[in-house]
Amino acid sequence: MVQQSLALDIEDLRETIANILDIDTAEVTDDADFVEELDMDSLLALEILVSLERKYQVKIGEEHMQEVRSLRSTYNLLATKLESA
Repeated sequence: MVQQSLALDIEDLRETIANILDIDTAEVTDDADFVEELDMDSLLALEILVSLERKYQVKIGEEHMQEVRSLRSTYNLLATKLESA
């Protein structure tokens, strides 16, 4: 059995995304749209993808960038990736 090096914690994920977007963690609600509500542009989206790939040691790929639109959708994407890793 492979031991996950880092468990997926939604509050840790919230903090990571808030740091990248340079906003308060309270603004990163479960369903806040990163683009519409939090002013994420494509460069920040890419930075989030790269940071999450490094942190959780998974390959996300740009084809999943559209799924990185809210904390909930990002969490679900990461959970799926970690399960299949």
